[in-house]
Amino acid sequence: MIKRTLGNSGLAIAPLAFGGNVFGWTADEATSLQLLDAFVAAGCNFIDTADFYSRWAPGHQGGESESIIGRWLKKSGKRNQVIIATKVGMEMGPDKKGLSKAYILRAVEDSLRRLQIDCIDLYQAHIDDPATPLEETLNAFAGLIKQGKVRVIGASNYSAERLAQALEISRRLGLPRYESLQPHYNLCERADYETKLEPVCLAHGIGVISYFSLAKGFLTCKYRTEADLTKSVRGQGVKAYLNERGLRILEVLDQIAKDKHSTPARVALAWLIARPSITAPIASATNLGQLTDLIEATKLELDRPAIEALNQASAWE
Repeated sequence: MIKRTLGNSGLAIAPLAFGGNVFGWTADEATSLQLLDAFVAAGCNFIDTADFYSRWAPGHQGGESESIIGRWLKKSGKRNQVIIATKVGMEMGPDKKGLSKAYILRAVEDSLRRLQIDCIDLYQAHIDDPATPLEETLNAFAGLIKQGKVRVIGASNYSAERLAQALEISRRLGLPRYESLQPHYNLCERADYETKLEPVCLAHGIGVISYFSLAKGFLTCKYRTEADLTKSVRGQGVKAYLNERGLRILEVLDQIAKDKHSTPARVALAWLIARPSITAPIASATNLGQLTDLIEATKLELDRPAIEALNQASAWE
């Protein structure tokens, strides 16, 4: 599988990233290990997680996903075949959130322990922390890179303005910069990324790994009516897409999938993969059938008419 370089990081990644939010949540540990083995066997290598996953689930504390990945790395011996990306900043408990230097230095040790590795390939600020100066956060990350605990840093959920500010501070102070951005971007969610974030990323050569690439499952076309929302635990999250525009997107996905002898999920991911600013979309799977569908998207090349049809169907006002 042809790899792409993430920004100026030197990290070479396949054009599909595995979203580790499902590990230990909607995919139990045995299934998660199977999925990770199959993902790597297919030639993919980028696994994205966060310390926060899956704190939202009843009875979970956070760190479940990292811990499962860590046990898989130890059991499989495949550490040198994968790029491990995790995040810091979301609330993990009282006085355990944000991007202060003191908290980052605590949190990274917890992530390294759970992942059972010596160095995180891509360490990302999970969410902007307006209460902490960008200089403090970037200095903390610089120290971790100097210590060999982190290779590259990235940002997630940053506004275009704050990302640009962070990049300027890194340039001015000679600090490591964010080499990647993880934004919410897919056929249903285009406006904010394309009008604000994408120009910054293109201007500075920032790699982009989009999340919710299938709009929480909506772009698989399994949710077409309100009755369909009960099909999974994530169903209610797509209710906002059940409108005229959303159904128009599904109709075009159906048609292109039929024309290409493919599936809507593959087409939706292929649309992202084809966009010049996107390094790799992130997608999750909870069984091997779903994972195969996602991986096949890396082999699907959409022609210009198909891309334009999707662009028109998903155009926003």
